[in-house]
Amino acid sequence: MFEENTYKSKMMKTIDVFSNELNSLRTGRANASMLDLIKIDIYGQKMPINQLGTITTPEPRTINIQVWDLNNVSIIDSAIKKSELGLNPQIDGQLIRLPVPDLSEERRLEMKKIVKSMGEKCKVSIRNIRREANDELKKLKKNKEISEDEEKNFEKIIQVHTDKNIILIDDKVLYKEKEIMTI
Repeated sequence: MFEENTYKSKMMKTIDVFSNELNSLRTGRANASMLDLIKIDIYGQKMPINQLGTITTPEPRTINIQVWDLNNVSIIDSAIKKSELGLNPQIDGQLIRLPVPDLSEERRLEMKKIVKSMGEKCKVSIRNIRREANDELKKLKKNKEISEDEEKNFEKIIQVHTDKNIILIDDKVLYKEKEIMTI
């Protein structure tokens, strides 16, 4: 039997991943989730910074990382410098300060393009999930497990979920673009 919830949850997971990617983009305002994509190679495995220290945003333009193990400070520092965030860490013992500079107009426009591109990739993923669902429906109909009417009904339901998620993606892209262009 066809499980629409399987495809609905796949679409929701895709939206969650997209949202996390958007949150990790630098917009000129300090945001602890900007560091989520940086993985530190430590203790024989790759770990996110939030598992190596406490991340806070005491001011709108500053991120502080209170590193728990002094030995990890330089490793975290170099990983942040190597990342594409364009942040310059300042070390004070076990505290790493990350001043978040203003974005230039050129960088803002570049970020808008990146956000649009991320949105398009997410929409493609949603459409691929729709295609996967429709392929399963065709197979079930061919094997006479569902009727033609059931196939059409399920296709409509999947299309409704697809449309809703595409609108959600567009809304998130617009919101993020507005946030990026706000000085």
